[in-house]
Amino acid sequence: MDAKPGSQMAAITPSANSMYLSLVIPCFNEELAIPLIYSDISRICTLINENFEIIFVDDGSRDNTLNILRQITNQDKHTHYISFSRNFGKEAAILAGLQAAQGEYIVILDADGQDPPSLIPQMLETVVYGEFDCAAARRITRTGDLPVRCFYALMEKISDIEIIDGAHDFRLINRKYLDVLLILSERNRFSKGIFPWIGFKTKWFEYENIERKAGKTKWSLWKLFVYSIDGIIAFSTKPLALISLFGVLLFFASLIGMATIVIRKLTMHFPDTGYSSVACIVLFVGGIQLSTIGILGQYIAKSYIEIKQRPHYVIKEER
Repeated sequence: MDAKPGSQMAAITPSANSMYLSLVIPCFNEELAIPLIYSDISRICTLINENFEIIFVDDGSRDNTLNILRQITNQDKHTHYISFSRNFGKEAAILAGLQAAQGEYIVILDADGQDPPSLIPQMLETVVYGEFDCAAARRITRTGDLPVRCFYALMEKISDIEIIDGAHDFRLINRKYLDVLLILSERNRFSKGIFPWIGFKTKWFEYENIERKAGKTKWSLWKLFVYSIDGIIAFSTKPLALISLFGVLLFFASLIGMATIVIRKLTMHFPDTGYSSVACIVLFVGGIQLSTIGILGQYIAKSYIEIKQRPHYVIKEER
């Protein structure tokens, strides 16, 4: 029986000879959280439609994550896993899961239980029956909110695309959206930027922050900062423009400074001293030069990685 818009967890008939729903779950050292999230999503997916698959992507975990995935896969025909040879990062894990997904509709969510699976039926109905190709979720509250807010504010100001405050990787997309997503083959992937860059119409769902059910977060303030830098470089050339502008401003400031010194020397016979101020200026300009070289180096490094065309990940085991 087909579901109707507004119904709750009603079964929806899949197309003939096609997987209906795929769930992609990247995980890294989540041995405590995986049984919990598996129980929740398998129950919800069974109520939606029997024709579904759950794809766990083990990003080179060093705990018992892989053994748990083996046990679950042996017991449940709907579940599969991909295990990397080492830790390649969450972006690579998401990509591997998306490339393996066979469903007409695909869900991406984390293994830590902070993405509420209860939203999946609503997101699915929005994409199936609405005018949307994507249903995405954003957190409106979060513990330790300030660093996260700063991250989104920085991305919004500097990047060339719209980054929704609180946007998360938790989203449901259709096959048309996925086909476009997989065309983008860059090595330096930043999903929060790739999704809005693709376009299409997206429906946003808001939800309150949910505490982890088990395990510890893998993110720190430093990792979040590095992640934001990767996103800015991947989707904006504004840092290069800022460097040029700052260089012009420093040039005019130096002209004003030199003119001031000459005028004071000629009119006020100001003594030629001030070694400490000169040292400060030299250190200041030297710091600017090093930082600008560093920004240029980041762009060059990203280009270098793209040119090498190495694979995004290496699979050690899959089932």
